[in-house]
Amino acid sequence: MRGSGGSETAKPPRRSAGRSLRGVVAVVCAGVLLASCTAADPAPGESGGAASSAADRPKRAAPPRADAPLVVLDPGHNGRNGANLDRIERKVPNGRGERKHCNSTGTSTDDGYGEHAFNFAVAEAVRDRLTRQGVRVQLTREDDDGVGPCVDERAAIGNRAGADAVVSIHADGTDSDASGFHVIYSDPPLNDAQRGPAVRLARAMVAGMTDAGLSTADYIASTEGFDGRDDLAGLNLSTVPAVLVECGNMRNPDEARAMSTPEGRERYAEAITRGIEDYFDR
Repeated sequence: MRGSGGSETAKPPRRSAGRSLRGVVAVVCAGVLLASCTAADPAPGESGGAASSAADRPKRAAPPRADAPLVVLDPGHNGRNGANLDRIERKVPNGRGERKHCNSTGTSTDDGYGEHAFNFAVAEAVRDRLTRQGVRVQLTREDDDGVGPCVDERAAIGNRAGADAVVSIHADGTDSDASGFHVIYSDPPLNDAQRGPAVRLARAMVAGMTDAGLSTADYIASTEGFDGRDDLAGLNLSTVPAVLVECGNMRNPDEARAMSTPEGRERYAEAITRGIEDYFDR
């Protein structure tokens, strides 16, 4: 199961999407070092007790800089979509003059582990990894116990924020002998963000996930892990660079086992993080 989309709205001035994360990380690290040294050392003759010891205090990472890259993570579906079909089956614009369902329930493993839960867990892990690097991160939903938002609103969130990159996180549900990840982008493109930056983001994501040891899908037309599509509202309606990652096939026994474990989800999160890093460092 795949999907997402959003309405076009005004957005703040765009920053360069090609900025390197290395400079951001360096500044964050320097901030952490400074924060650990700001408390004054005890003056001669004063007690060096716990209350005055900076070394005994926990070191906190500096908050992301206002000019740090902004990544919007879009964990597909939601935990209560299945119980609210009347809400998620209403039609919304798909970005190409047609309409489609607001959202869907997503797929699951044969053991019943839902795609919505996998998507949200991986998105949280990616957020934590990026935040530690000083990247600003926003999620399109706050938990896995809600309904929606609709695919057009998911795209609108990234557009309104002026995101430097939007990554929609999903898992597929197809034949059990199919396996591997693939990255979807809007094709044919509808605006400049889709025409260039989104394609670069897709290529960086494939490179990053491959470097993390994941295999590209063996069941789509492209053997390189790319899939250009015109039916996903979340990509069609995006005015900022956006891609959708199908992490793997939940109906494949091996991939289902990996997705159902914390260790497996961390591996997918690491792979997606590498893809985002590769995009900004190019």
